[in-house]
Amino acid sequence: MSVKLGLDGALHKIGLLSPAGYSVGLHIRFTSPLMMFQTYDQAWLDHYTERGYVLRDPMVAWGFSKEGCVRWSDPVLLDPFKLFEEAAMYGLRFGATVACGPIKSRTIASFARNDREFADHELETLRDTVLRLHDMTEPPEHLTDAQVEALKCIAGGDRFAAAASKLGISESALKARITSARIRLMARTTAEAIQRAKDYRLI
Repeated sequence: MSVKLGLDGALHKIGLLSPAGYSVGLHIRFTSPLMMFQTYDQAWLDHYTERGYVLRDPMVAWGFSKEGCVRWSDPVLLDPFKLFEEAAMYGLRFGATVACGPIKSRTIASFARNDREFADHELETLRDTVLRLHDMTEPPEHLTDAQVEALKCIAGGDRFAAAASKLGISESALKARITSARIRLMARTTAEAIQRAKDYRLI
């Protein structure tokens, strides 16, 4: 199964269990996730972003300090800025968060309902699905020398024809190297592949 099919299937399962939406940040490094998927109501996302709530979000703080699964209603969670009350006004009345992975590449995912608390078996399914998503999107430790050379040329401003000439290969061979690098980096575009390779210090 391809990574894309695996991602699509896992996110579909999460969506069925989270009728009020979800937010999944995979492999957060240097405060930025490798991949981010959100289906919360756009009004809430705009409200959250405009006010910089990520710095006050109790689930972000919990997600970087703990691993496992927790309901938003758990009394151990501290919410001094009353974010959960605000979220409830946007239909996110009940929720849960899963966190996993090493601190240098943490995955944090939150899920919401507007009708009831998540059942224990639902939380187990969500946790297992997030763990699978985390594992299937693990960033590569290295690229091949050929992939690195190709990405460096394009990152340096060369067009495909010029880069191929510089490397002494055909343009189709260069494109094949770029495509394989994009797949390895799980990037949709060459520009995204270059940025991820730089973020992971691979080029």
